[in-house]
This record gives sequence, structure tokens and C-alpha cells, in this order.
Amino acid sequence: MDLEAGPADRGGSGVPGGRRKQRVSMADVARLAGVSSQTVSRVSNGHSAVVESTRQQVLAAMHELGYRPNSAARALRYGQFNTIGVILFGLSSTGNSRTVEAIATHAAAEGYAITLIPVGVPTQDNVLGAFTRMGELAVDGVVVIIEVHLLDASTVALPPGVHVVVVDSDAGDRYPVVDTDQADGARQAVRHLLDLGHPTVRHLAGPAESYAAERRANAWREVLLAAGRPVPPIEHGDWSARSGYEAGLRLAADPSCTAVFAANDQMALGVLRALHESRRAVPAEVSVVGFDDIPDAASYLPPLTTVHQDFAEVGRRCVASLLAQIRDEPAGPGTDLVPTRLITRGSTAPYR
Repeated sequence: MDLEAGPADRGGSGVPGGRRKQRVSMADVARLAGVSSQTVSRVSNGHSAVVESTRQQVLAAMHELGYRPNSAARALRYGQFNTIGVILFGLSSTGNSRTVEAIATHAAAEGYAITLIPVGVPTQDNVLGAFTRMGELAVDGVVVIIEVHLLDASTVALPPGVHVVVVDSDAGDRYPVVDTDQADGARQAVRHLLDLGHPTVRHLAGPAESYAAERRANAWREVLLAAGRPVPPIEHGDWSARSGYEAGLRLAADPSCTAVFAANDQMALGVLRALHESRRAVPAEVSVVGFDDIPDAASYLPPLTTVHQDFAEVGRRCVASLLAQIRDEPAGPGTDLVPTRLITRGSTAPYR
């Protein structure tokens, strides 16, 4: 019995001529739409010099044939890929994940996609390897989010000729840097606790290798010294709530501890739990301040006083700085600091 062969059985792909699994070309679209290949090219590239009825005719042909413009070829022709690369060390931290989200949002608003490459261990070789991969993936510029002291080192240099913006690190005067004003945020937190009458402020810092943790710890120390207050030993955590809990148990065991500034909200959450389990009331006996103002901070028990970081603005400025370089607009090295502000909630109270 003979069966009628469908398009797939004939080796067809929906393209005139029944070519099997062959990429739909611009000429195929032009034939179906009854226009020139040049017109298809103009529609594909968003050129305004096309009559709207013709544009719709070409778009309908593209849809019918499943035509996808060759972005790589277009990039080689026009020298632009409309893609921004992001190299970062870890997505687990609040700051990194929210910064990447903001970069993606603002890049999309400018017609750019992002390509993300995480770096497991932030060494010079790994960072340079990530740049090599970015070159293979064809991007117009790169945002580097490496919070550890890596780009500070004089031995570390990114590939020449690459458009780069650095976040949350110290690139000196070699690359444009966008960062939260870490030091001023920490100063606001410590001054708030001193203004409430606390004799001094204990500090739970982030990892020693973290640029942000170092800036916050230095500002904490400077405010205490300027106020003539004792500078207690620093507790160290790894940004996690668990490390905050472990440090919080040690702080809770010290009756002289009446105020704690934690370098991020997750560690502050661990401190709150440790104080609760140790029967040290917050804020009646101990006041606690965090840093980040994560969405859940207002739902802690008690609601957490914390330093607000504007991650959306950091992302916006990263994209703006990178696009300025891509478009050959005036831009140079230097640090662009995004302001912070203290959000006062129920975890702090006057010293008794």
C-alpha cells in the first residue's frame, strides 16, 4: 500500500525546494515575501527606511519559514554583537545575584543580552581563562564581579583592548569601577548605634579576602576611634547565617556586648537566633544592625535595622559605563560610588 509522504518524508523543511535541514537563508525570505534581499536585511537590522506594509510582509515570511537572522555575521559586518559578558565569583551571595539581575534588566532595556561565566576559584589564570571564553562567545564588553583582592594586584592585568567595568573590587586607576559606598554605609550603621548610647559596637565581619568586608570593617574601626570608644576584637564569618549564628553565640556569652554590626543581613539573622537562644533580648539588651537590606530583612524577628544597597542602580551604572566605552563616548578609569542609606527598624534601641 502506498502512503503519501509528508514534508519530513520527502526531506522537506518547509523551505521552497524541500531542502532537508538546510538553514533558511535571507534569499529564501526575500523570494517568499516578494522583495529584495537588501530589504530583508534592512528589516532584520531594524532599519527605519522600510515601508511598514513591506516590513510586515517580510516579518510574516520570516515567521512562516522560521528564519533566524545570523547575529554573528551581522556582528562581523557592523562590529557589534549586542551582548555583554559577566564574569563573577559565585552567585550565592545576595550582592552578586542581585547585581547580575540588575545588569541583565538594564542591558535588555538597551537591546543587549548577557552571557554569564562564573569563576569557581578567583585566580588570575581562571579570570584570564574566563576572558578567553568570552572572546570565543563574542561579546562587546565585560562586567567583572570579583569581590576578592585579585584585581588590586599589580600582577593581574585583563586582556588589552577589552571594554571592562569592575564591580565590588579595587582596580586602581586601570579600569572603571562601580560599587556601593561600602565605607559610608558602615559609618552610618556604627554611628547609629553610638548615637543610641552604646559604649562601643562589636563587629561581625565578612571573609578576610573580601574587598567589601575590608571596607566595612575599616570604617567600623575608624568611627570607634574617632569617637574615642574601645575597639573590640573582630568576629569573622563567611556571609552565611550559620557563621553568624556561631559568632553570635560567642557574642551572646559576653555580657558587655550590647551592640553588634554584622557585615551582611544573613549573618545578622544568625546573630539574632544566637541571642534569642542565649536569652539576650533584642533590642532590649542587644541592638543588631545588618548590611544589604535584603527583601526578607523587614520580616526578621525583630525586623532588622540595616544598610540599604541600591543594587539596581549599581547594575544600571555598570551597563551605562560599559555602553559608553562601546560607543566611544568619553569615559575613563575611576570609581563611581552608589550611595547607601540606613533603614531603621525594630532590632535597635537606646542603650540601657
